[in-house]
Amino acid sequence: METFYSNGKLLITAEYLVLNGAKALALPTKFGQSLTVETHADAGIHWQSFNSENEVWLDTQLSYNKQTLVPDIENDLTLRLVSILNVAKQLNPDFLKQEKGLNVKTYLDFPTNWGLGTSSTLINNIANWAAVNPYKLLELTFGGSGYDIACASNNTPITYTLDKKSPIVKPVIFKPEFSNHIYFVHLNMKQNSREGIAHYKSNPSDKSEAIKAINTITEDLLHCTDLNAFNTLVDAHEAIIADIVNLNPVKASLFSDFSGSIKSLGAWGGDFVMVSSAENPTDYFKQKGYHTILSYQDMIL
Repeated sequence: METFYSNGKLLITAEYLVLNGAKALALPTKFGQSLTVETHADAGIHWQSFNSENEVWLDTQLSYNKQTLVPDIENDLTLRLVSILNVAKQLNPDFLKQEKGLNVKTYLDFPTNWGLGTSSTLINNIANWAAVNPYKLLELTFGGSGYDIACASNNTPITYTLDKKSPIVKPVIFKPEFSNHIYFVHLNMKQNSREGIAHYKSNPSDKSEAIKAINTITEDLLHCTDLNAFNTLVDAHEAIIADIVNLNPVKASLFSDFSGSIKSLGAWGGDFVMVSSAENPTDYFKQKGYHTILSYQDMIL
C-alpha cells in the first residue's frame, strides 16, 4: 500500500495580490488529507473519499476508455476527479499505464466546509502519487496562485511569491511570542475561492503600490514582537485589501464592537478569520453564534 499526505493551509498575508507577485506569508495547518492506494483483482479504480467523521462522501468506480478514465456516475465531483487524474496521466504517461485494479481512499482531517484545502491537498497527493509537478497539475485543473500547494508539502511557515508565474517558496520562522493571543474563528460559511479570484481579476486597476505595501507588512509581521504592533499591521492589511476588492473588512461588517483585530484569510467572505486580542475571545464569538474557535497552537503546524 502507498500512502501520501498533504497539509492544509492558511494564507495570512497578500490574499488576492499574491496572484500579482506580492510576497505572502502562509502557514501549513495541523489538519490535512491523506491518500492511500492498494491494488486489487478487479479492473478499474474504486475511489472512496472519507470526511473527518470517517463518513464516505464520495464513492465511485472509475474505468478506462482508451487510456482515459471515466466515472461510472457523472456529477460535478466525479468529473472533477477524473479531470485531475487524466491531466496527471497527460503529464506522466506512465501513471496508471498498466490499468491495474486499484482501491484508492482519501481521508480528510478537517470538515469539508473549513476551507483548509480539500482541493489543494488532493491535488498535491495525486501529484506525488503520479510523480508530476503539483504546481503544473494545479495550473491545468483548479488554477490559483499555488501557495496552498506549497503549504501542502512544507512543515513550517513559508513566504510565497510568484515570479513570472514561477513559485518562490522560502521556509521562515513565524511563531510570535504572543501566539497564545492568536485564534482562528470559522464564519460558518464556505467561500468559493475560484469565485473570489474571478471577482478580484475583474478589477483591472494598478496594484503596484498596494503590492509594495503588502510586501512591507509581510516582512514586518515576520519580525513583530508586540501584540499591539501586530494588530496595527493586520488592520492596515485589511484596509488595503478592502480597497482592492471593494468589500468591507470583516470586523467592520460583523464585529465592529470587538476589542482586537480580525483578519480575513484567503478568499474574503467565508472560511476562517484570524483573531488577535489581549483577552481570550472565545466567549465573545460564541455569543455571536460562532462556535468553531481554534487557538494558534491547535491550528498551526
